[in-house]
Amino acid sequence: MQLAAALARLGTETAFEVLARATELARAGRRVINLGIGQPDFPTPENVVEAAVRAARDGHHGYTPAQGILPLREAVARDLLRRHGVEVDPDRVVIVPGGKVTMAFAILMFGEPGAEILYPDPGFPIYRSLIEYTGATPVPIRLHEEKGFAFDAGEVLALLGPRTRLVILNSPANPTGGVVPRAELARFVAGLEAFPHVAVLSDEIYSRILYDGEPHVSLLSFPEIRDRLILLDGWSKTYAMTGWRIGYGVWPASLVPHAVRLAVNVHSCVNAVTQWAALEALEGPQEAVARMVAEFDRRRRRMVELLAGLPGFRCVVPKGAFYAFPAITGTGRSARALQDELLESVAVATVAGTSFGIHGEGYLRFSYAASLEAIEEAMDRIRRHLERTLP
Repeated sequence: MQLAAALARLGTETAFEVLARATELARAGRRVINLGIGQPDFPTPENVVEAAVRAARDGHHGYTPAQGILPLREAVARDLLRRHGVEVDPDRVVIVPGGKVTMAFAILMFGEPGAEILYPDPGFPIYRSLIEYTGATPVPIRLHEEKGFAFDAGEVLALLGPRTRLVILNSPANPTGGVVPRAELARFVAGLEAFPHVAVLSDEIYSRILYDGEPHVSLLSFPEIRDRLILLDGWSKTYAMTGWRIGYGVWPASLVPHAVRLAVNVHSCVNAVTQWAALEALEGPQEAVARMVAEFDRRRRRMVELLAGLPGFRCVVPKGAFYAFPAITGTGRSARALQDELLESVAVATVAGTSFGIHGEGYLRFSYAASLEAIEEAMDRIRRHLERTLP
């Protein structure tokens, strides 16, 4: 068989490779603590589960519109108005099976040989993977530890040129937990005026998971770029619904027909029952979200404290999401070497910073989507191992 050459350019998520190895070790009898996987360790709220059961019993078993059911798109618009103070036409909302689909559709629309697409580095690895799949040139946006893993707007604008088609931004961010300040976003948006041909994909999937009173600044709040802004958000992180596979995009009106056509070609429509569950998630009680974020905050504080005390580590305090991204250069190990060493030697799963880009060398990603007890035991295992093995 002769396969398309583009397949060889597709990357993957190392977190799933680490998970597979951690599972092997667990089957062999090791007591593995997994701080590598990026999903909430909370159940989906009960009211959301019950809404799905009702939908199934009420006969929502068939195809739905490729764009998503209208009641859910209207609920998304109401939620965006509540949270961001921005009115969004429900006809600009496209419901998709997970956040990655909005990402993929945007990159497929703009990526082709000769084009350039900017993406955050360290950042979610699928950005670069899909850019390379299209044949476009990936251009990394460096995130700076000393800026809390935010970008420098001037540096980003300096990367733009006639071949730039799309800029991908992510705040709060995976893998760093970094949040881009409003002032930096405003500088970026102001500079975009000189590049009217450049579109923006704003990945805001962690928009409800913020700490210390940090406000979420959505790029939707900048009206001057709404005609070229694609917003990515969804239910996976906020409502502990990773396995339900549902997300959404808010698209410029001119791009909605293209997004819907891609949906028809790729997945037809999103699972009907899941859409009714997602509607309840947005419109129902929000106490479960608040409890989850409060618990993440408790874990965040303890994890950062313990990471900062490890030999050879330093750690910026993350402002959002549920990841810490400590520097490990003081250990003398590369990111991949320390990732493998911690998994094999002390059965603690982490993810090497290099899994998230060339600027991730010298860092590890730790997820605090695990119990406080598991975090404390993992940190103790790592500390004792480093004390034994470091010079």
